[in-house]
Amino acid sequence: MTHITKGANTPVPAALLRVAVCRRNVPGAPSVDASALLLDALGKVRGDADLVFYNQPAHPSGAVRHAGTADGGGQLAEWLELDLPSVEPEVQRVVIAGSCDGGVFGSVPGLSVQALTPDGAVVAHYDVTDASDETAFVLGEFYRRNGSWKFRAVGQGYASGLAGLATDFGIAVEDPTPAPAPTPIPAPIPTPPPVPTGPPGYDVRDAVPPRPGPPPQAPAAAVSFGPDFQPFVQRGRGNGVVSVGVPLPPGPVIVEAWHQGDGYFGMHTLNHRNKDDDLLYNSTLRDFRGRALVHPPEGIPLRLRVEADNDWTVMVQPLSVTRRLDSPLQGYGPEVVAYTGTAADIDVEFAGDEDGGGYFALKSQEIANLRNPDEYDLLVNETDALRQTVPVPAGPLLLLIEADGPWQLTARPLPVLDQAAARASGVYTGRGKSTITLVNPALGRPAILEYSITDEGSFMGYEVKLLDEYEDEERLLRGDCNGRRGRTLLFRKGEPEARLRIEDAGDWSLRLLPVEQAQPLTGSVEGAGSTVLGYAGPPALVGLRRTTGDDGWLDSWTVQPEGKRAVCADTAGRRRPVTGPLWVSEAGYCYLLVQAGDETGWRLDPAPLDTAPAFGGGGRQVSGQGYGVVRHTGPETEMMLTHEGRGMLDLLVIWELDERLRPVRRISTASGLQRLPGGFLQIRTSGNWTIENGG
Repeated sequence: MTHITKGANTPVPAALLRVAVCRRNVPGAPSVDASALLLDALGKVRGDADLVFYNQPAHPSGAVRHAGTADGGGQLAEWLELDLPSVEPEVQRVVIAGSCDGGVFGSVPGLSVQALTPDGAVVAHYDVTDASDETAFVLGEFYRRNGSWKFRAVGQGYASGLAGLATDFGIAVEDPTPAPAPTPIPAPIPTPPPVPTGPPGYDVRDAVPPRPGPPPQAPAAAVSFGPDFQPFVQRGRGNGVVSVGVPLPPGPVIVEAWHQGDGYFGMHTLNHRNKDDDLLYNSTLRDFRGRALVHPPEGIPLRLRVEADNDWTVMVQPLSVTRRLDSPLQGYGPEVVAYTGTAADIDVEFAGDEDGGGYFALKSQEIANLRNPDEYDLLVNETDALRQTVPVPAGPLLLLIEADGPWQLTARPLPVLDQAAARASGVYTGRGKSTITLVNPALGRPAILEYSITDEGSFMGYEVKLLDEYEDEERLLRGDCNGRRGRTLLFRKGEPEARLRIEDAGDWSLRLLPVEQAQPLTGSVEGAGSTVLGYAGPPALVGLRRTTGDDGWLDSWTVQPEGKRAVCADTAGRRRPVTGPLWVSEAGYCYLLVQAGDETGWRLDPAPLDTAPAFGGGGRQVSGQGYGVVRHTGPETEMMLTHEGRGMLDLLVIWELDERLRPVRRISTASGLQRLPGGFLQIRTSGNWTIENGG
């Protein structure tokens, strides 16, 4: 189960998800109604249909629907169903919200949101702990990131109810409440106070034992993160509002704050409606000092609401004031750090608060994404003291730190790949996120890529993507599908080079081998993990079965010498054996890719074509479960297809195969009466299926 805190995010599978808005079943507690809003790139709905709730329970696309209420085990839940692959490309975010009936969210016991896969596995869970007088609440959001989906815990409340929340996202609501007028703010005091560095007598070196690291690097070349401007300073005591009365250049700024003595210090940005927007600080550290990255709203001055027990100072500054991570860097509390070096591993050390606990988070944001606050990578999100290592790409980028105590960062740059030496040896090694170019050792022919890759704990493991000249990506390897080590086929069309992008990886090694080293498939073969086999002979069938008890990934693909490929058989994580076609070229040859995890054992059993189940002519029927190949012995005729899927996304797909078992036409993706041609047909499904005479 993936528990995250407010502001954190986590990857989720691009699949059908069930989302529960939960609270404890306590008599007299307010009820909660769940809703979903589908937002475009501007953060707005495209129309009223993009709001899904109990009175409008399904989106026209079918991607989101309200699934009703359930209770049990002392819990009540409002359910939503979200089919991420069906979300329209124009929709960039799906916001999960709730409205409170008969009270406020501060009176809702055990408020939380969680997302589950159809088999009940929880992929994200967020407990709301800071609700107060709100009557509507944005609990979280699903959003697109680099072709994948993530979930973020938002925790944003609205005292104006669902109507106010809907208005913020572009839904027209009758009789909207006018926003309050801004309050006049006293002129700023131009000089900041002395800057405390922590509690009296504090030295970060006492709290964070140093870890041996590389020698200090030479200062990085100057990088401009944004235009400079005259800092804006304001002081106060107790609760107050800061309104920046001078124009700010476009883009983010640094908001630095000091709070003297003990007690509480908090700060929110204010939105167009003069309501709390982003939480910047929430601390009880003595003599608090912190820096935060802030994106001023468009069209209005930057305004900040301060909650404080003592004297405070707020300074709005350009990004040029950020500290640089050129050598081991120490700090105390929230901070913004600039990194301009090559791709590196960052050693992170957090000493915890005065009790040894406390919260620490580290985010990275590349300079190209500075104007988009949602485009960041969450590297650390932990409580209590810690020592961790996290990878970052080459700078320039910003590292955003949230901390309840002292910390230290040390950058260890990755070794630079010697491309000439790698080309000569055929071995490419490195660590962390990289983009590399591999040279084909036998131009015009494919090659075997032997890989060994460790991942960094991401949801689906590392990824290796094949890039074309337009930077479009095709997935080549993924940790949960291909394992940490194995073989696959590269240069499928005989290309001279291949550009690969490696992500979410630790240490990695890639080695190119001649395609002649592919294991021959001449009879039954057993193995484990991912590999490449070569088959020479007439078109045939091949059985694929699991020989170990795990339920990991196991499928197979045929690849032609000219690069075309098609799925052969997929076990869908089951032990039941399946059958697929060995599609061969006119020369009577093909490659067979097996994709499996490191510990997944398998067996391949070639078989002649006459072993395929036959039907037709005499009214016989044929049935099976999972992938298979059948032969229709009669002429094209109408047949009845029945299917019992293993889930909502499990379709019955039938392909017509030619004399070489090449898939030439998709006939059906549904049950019912279908016209089936004579000859061989491939069945692609995980469920039970039957084909019988249509009469």
